[in-house]
Amino acid sequence: MPIVVNLDVMMAKRKMSLNELSEKVDLTLSNLSILKTGKAKAIRFSTLEAICKALDCQPADLLEFVDEG
Repeated sequence: MPIVVNLDVMMAKRKMSLNELSEKVDLTLSNLSILKTGKAKAIRFSTLEAICKALDCQPADLLEFVDEG
């Protein structure tokens, strides 16, 4: 998939664990893990907003388009 999720990079920059982020954005660990590993097919804007607030970042810090062709 040409959209790469850099959630793990931003979490490392902010020194935040998956457990801590899960509590802050009110998402299950399994759902965050699916997003973090790039296996998610979609993300709600409300979820993206909550993650951006918790990590003090922009959506572009989390999502990247990589042209594979």
